[in-house]
Amino acid sequence: MDQLIRPTALLLDFGGVVVATTNRPAWAEELAAELHRDLVAAGCDALSPDDIAGDLRAAATADAHWKNAMSRPAAPVEMTAHRYWTEFVAADWPPAAHAFVTAHAAVLCRRQGELRQDRETRAGIDELLDAADGFGIPVAIVSNALSGAVHRDYLRATGLDKRLALQVYSDEAGVRKPNPEMIHLAARALNTTAARTWYVGDHFDRDVLCGRRAGVGGCVLMEARGTYERPYAIRAEPDAVVADPHGLRDLLTAACETPGAAR
Repeated sequence: MDQLIRPTALLLDFGGVVVATTNRPAWAEELAAELHRDLVAAGCDALSPDDIAGDLRAAATADAHWKNAMSRPAAPVEMTAHRYWTEFVAADWPPAAHAFVTAHAAVLCRRQGELRQDRETRAGIDELLDAADGFGIPVAIVSNALSGAVHRDYLRATGLDKRLALQVYSDEAGVRKPNPEMIHLAARALNTTAARTWYVGDHFDRDVLCGRRAGVGGCVLMEARGTYERPYAIRAEPDAVVADPHGLRDLLTAACETPGAAR
């Protein structure tokens, strides 16, 4: 591997890089119980909790296939909360129930994001941020999300938001990785260019491909759950692979401390 440039900004994916995620098996039933209660209170009693849970799981599966497909177009847009709930979840629901989720789509996406996974900050993130601070390199989040508010809430609750220069989420930007505009948005906001940044993610089809399309100065793959489960052949390859945030800190330190490193 050639020596990576000294980056002017470090752009990180959220899930798999900053946090490790664990799926919560009962999320659909929990959300269905809450939604059923709200629907009944609004006068919509045609659906049972089991009906709702079944459609929630079907929607999540369909959405996962859609996300894989969206790594093929050159400039994919993000799924909107409105489309997710009206077309993926409630397409065949009675009109009153359909209207209810249409009106509350953003709130429901946020609640689904809260219930679907448990999140834990990956070991070594604090040390990575310390190193970036020491080298004067701003750190930003660039992440796909059906509800970026869930990620913002986590970072606020853990205090990590205070250590970040910027957060860019696909639901707020309207485009999703591997659309290179996600990286360009962050680079412009940080007054730099993609070619002078590193992008770090945990998937070949969304993150490595996005970095290559954007022309980043350093494309780094961080190993996480599902990293090597590629949905199909991906020709894009990273400049470096690290096991965890500790490995990324070491890579950053080597790039910044090498005599003559580009600044």
